[in-house]
Amino acid sequence: MPSVYTVQVEEARQSIGERPSAGPVYRCIFAKDGLLELPTGLESPWELFSHSVEKNPRNQMLGHREVVNGKGGRCGIFGTNCPEWIISMEACNSHGIQYVPLYDTLGANAVEFIINHAEVSIAFVQENKIQAMLTCLPRCKYLKTIVSFGKIADAQMKEAEEIGVSCFSWKEFASLGTPDDKLSTRTKSDICTIMYTSGTTGEPKADRRRLLFFIPSLAHVFDQIMETYCIYRDVRYLMEDLQELKPTMFSWGSPDFDRIYTGTQEKISAGGTLKKIMYQYAYNYKLKNLEAGLKQEEAAPLFDKLVFNKIKQVLGGRVRIIISGAAPLSTHVEEFLRVTSCSILSQGYGLTESCGGCFTSIANVFSMIGTVGVPGLTIEARLESVPEMGYDALSTVPRGEICLRGKTLFTGYHKRPDLTEEVVVDGWFHTGDIGEWQANGVMKIIDRRKNIFKLSQGEYVAVEKLENTFGQCPLITAIWVYGNSFESFLVAVVVPDRKALDDWAAAHHENGEFRSMCENPKARKYILDELNSTGQKQKIKGFEMLRAVHLEPIPFDFERDLITPTFKLKRPQLLKYYKDRIDQLYSEAKKTKA
Repeated sequence: MPSVYTVQVEEARQSIGERPSAGPVYRCIFAKDGLLELPTGLESPWELFSHSVEKNPRNQMLGHREVVNGKGGRCGIFGTNCPEWIISMEACNSHGIQYVPLYDTLGANAVEFIINHAEVSIAFVQENKIQAMLTCLPRCKYLKTIVSFGKIADAQMKEAEEIGVSCFSWKEFASLGTPDDKLSTRTKSDICTIMYTSGTTGEPKADRRRLLFFIPSLAHVFDQIMETYCIYRDVRYLMEDLQELKPTMFSWGSPDFDRIYTGTQEKISAGGTLKKIMYQYAYNYKLKNLEAGLKQEEAAPLFDKLVFNKIKQVLGGRVRIIISGAAPLSTHVEEFLRVTSCSILSQGYGLTESCGGCFTSIANVFSMIGTVGVPGLTIEARLESVPEMGYDALSTVPRGEICLRGKTLFTGYHKRPDLTEEVVVDGWFHTGDIGEWQANGVMKIIDRRKNIFKLSQGEYVAVEKLENTFGQCPLITAIWVYGNSFESFLVAVVVPDRKALDDWAAAHHENGEFRSMCENPKARKYILDELNSTGQKQKIKGFEMLRAVHLEPIPFDFERDLITPTFKLKRPQLLKYYKDRIDQLYSEAKKTKA
């Protein structure tokens, strides 16, 4: 294998006026002669999934395209992950119809907003979501047809028809098709899907993806990709399914891998001194060989059979490759899996706007541990300096905002050219994440510039929006909400209102000055409860609630470099200043839960 896994294809750019400098442009070494092109004749996702139709030409198609005005129409899909979701999606792909995932997790009125904003005319809806759909139906002027994933009650059908919307059960709608239906012509440049994500403020925003990308979306892009190709079942039955199905490829989120790691360590600790010594010797031996460049199957075949086979059996015993995405994998857990699972592990990075993975680690290259690997075969990448955060893309160790260019990026935010212009500059999509090029040409994520991040369970948090919500609490004057991708909950540093805290202290016979009162556990709990009460009134999600707060008696100020001249929070500086407090809050919250 090569020692460097990327090739430079363009020179760096110096800063010009207010335009920051940018580093060289790189491609994956496997795309050094040009970015990957789709084969001739492959125009849409449907070509990849239509073999069964070719083998069974008399099978009826799902519904008929006239209902959605044929090619270019928009079809909503509303429900949890299930076969009907995928079937609806592929039916849209086959007819050149743009499918639009509908989410109620983006806010109380999100479904109504998405239907109207995307001008959805037909929606496939899970049975238990139909009533919610009917509630907003009078305000959805474009929606004319609802198809249930299963059955639909007579009362629900009557309610919809009274306002001019037709309703069908899954079976009824499927019977409307004819074997002679002709599929619309599709091209790579056609829009495939419009996917909405939450913004920091205001309504959800939507990105458009061409058929060329062929990566559709459920709740998470990574989740959708895997379910398009792999068997999916309820996670509650996962461990039983692993033993029954014995998969050869396994994809899971980082919190679940954390549980495997923790469970294994507990069993080893309880196994006696001899077993612990044997395990540790085998672990260190294999780790040393992997670090020396040996492949997974060459590093310690004897110990794989004698020591690590039991861990391999937890995943069914036949797994050859493990894929981790959606949230970062802790380095110690990644090392554990690479050593003990007897499988190749690949960790990647991507965004909704990049249609899934844009970086991925190369199989059997242990030096990529702790990184997200190299750019995908359809992507070019560069770093752009972020002077206000101290990141220089032209330094000896290049650091800066990750920028992407390629044919598999989104085409823009639907009906929001202003937002598109903010993130796409001169053809480069600015991800908002801060990366660092490693000496071997791979990327490591070290920070974030944008104020949307993901918790360890995969939930996205729009932190500015939350701060605005909690800021409505009359007991505080300022708040900084913090979370990271290795934790499952949020904490905050809060500047309480002096009078409000003094009034509470007097009413509860608590003595002390304002500074000492900020350290009072009862006062902290009082402020925490009131903040979460404010959040509940604003209908924020459970994972957006705060689990612990630190009360800061001194307002955030310029002197400590915690705010900008326009009074915006300087998040990296806040984290640096309150790092010990944040660590303490997480520790306290975990002990309280235990």
